[in-house]
Amino acid sequence: MEALADGEYDAIVMGTGLKECVISGLLSVQGMRVLHMDRNDYYGADCASLNLTNLYKKFNAGNPPESLGANRDYNVDLIPKFIMACGNLTKMLLHSKVTRYLEFKSIEGSFVYKAGKVLKVPATPEEALKSPLMGLFEKRRFRNFLLYVDAYDETNPETHKGRDLTVMTMKQLYEEFGLVPDTHQFISHAMCLQLDETHMNEPALATVKELQTYCYSLSRYGTSPYIYPVYGLGGLPEGFSRLCAIHGGTFMLNRDVDEIQYNEKGEAIGVRSGNEMARAKFVVGDPSYFPKEKVRATGQIVRCICFLNHPIPNCGDLESAQIIIPGPQVGRKNDIFVCSLSNSHQVTARGIYIAIVSTKMEGDNPDKEVVPGLALLGHIMQRFTTVATTYEPVGDGNNDKSYISSSFDASSHFEGDVDDLLSLYKRITGKDLDMTINADSVEADY
Repeated sequence: MEALADGEYDAIVMGTGLKECVISGLLSVQGMRVLHMDRNDYYGADCASLNLTNLYKKFNAGNPPESLGANRDYNVDLIPKFIMACGNLTKMLLHSKVTRYLEFKSIEGSFVYKAGKVLKVPATPEEALKSPLMGLFEKRRFRNFLLYVDAYDETNPETHKGRDLTVMTMKQLYEEFGLVPDTHQFISHAMCLQLDETHMNEPALATVKELQTYCYSLSRYGTSPYIYPVYGLGGLPEGFSRLCAIHGGTFMLNRDVDEIQYNEKGEAIGVRSGNEMARAKFVVGDPSYFPKEKVRATGQIVRCICFLNHPIPNCGDLESAQIIIPGPQVGRKNDIFVCSLSNSHQVTARGIYIAIVSTKMEGDNPDKEVVPGLALLGHIMQRFTTVATTYEPVGDGNNDKSYISSSFDASSHFEGDVDDLLSLYKRITGKDLDMTINADSVEADY
């Protein structure tokens, strides 16, 4: 057996998805020797950004029509997600200084679906007072609730006003402020970004912290709490890959892993590709690189990529937007997410908009699952639908030295995925990633 690349490494990372690239970047910064492999000839794995030709090729759709414009104008995300301006992913980008390789622009609006209408999530107290989401008295109660959340500091009992949020449930907290169930739903799904109703009967603290992150991010840019890289999300894994390469990491694209090799204790000791082998102290990767017994399926996600020649109707002609359809509004358990982007983020040709509708499957007909989202889009020029099975690791990786990431969730933001990434980092290194950096300094590297 011949040596693959240099033959001996501290870590072998498989797949250039965002989570894997963040890990390889952070490990190499700490002085580890990293070999990073991918079976594809492009970065990003499942979260790549494709040009028009590659997108049509992926879906076996023939040649793109000329009406869509030039191939080079497109960077279409296979898994589209927005970044919370002051959330943990932004902190990771700052922590690792990957922001210097990327340019971000804010998303112009955040919307929620209620009783058949698309309504703007208020971005300021003034907007909240004018919002048709609530009646007049409810708006006052909503304002009092937000003032309480804004002032709440876990370490300062004076701000708790006699409420123990480690015991009190989210439902009880809403009811304390006299908020009605429709408002619970709007705050939980459109602002706290909860995916279903389970949080309502759990201690309120975690959900309140999510709401604080949302409000803090919103105050940062004033239009919505989300930012997004110009030229698409494909720039994120590439940025972290560059970080890894600068610190001595080795990259091999277009090289599949034929076998992960284990010793007699069942610990991963390296990988084989063809007749070449590289050894390492542990391996990291996405679920697709590991034997079936190492992962378990957690469900399926349907995603619809739609090309439009107009902005999404009823959203004020915005160049970019997010709409959250709370599941209960359309008789579902899981929320449906709609995000739209355009030429302002350099992901389409001028005059063309991309809207992507995604949700967790509850039945066996993918088209039916996304109908409420598609119905909001108006005329659709072209539509591509994917159904992906999601996986999570069976073990934490410490026994078999195989550290596996979970698949990306159905939401149109990264908050849940970053939690998985932080957990992956802790399982590998045994320590928490330092997230104390202030996300306000995002412009510092520009």
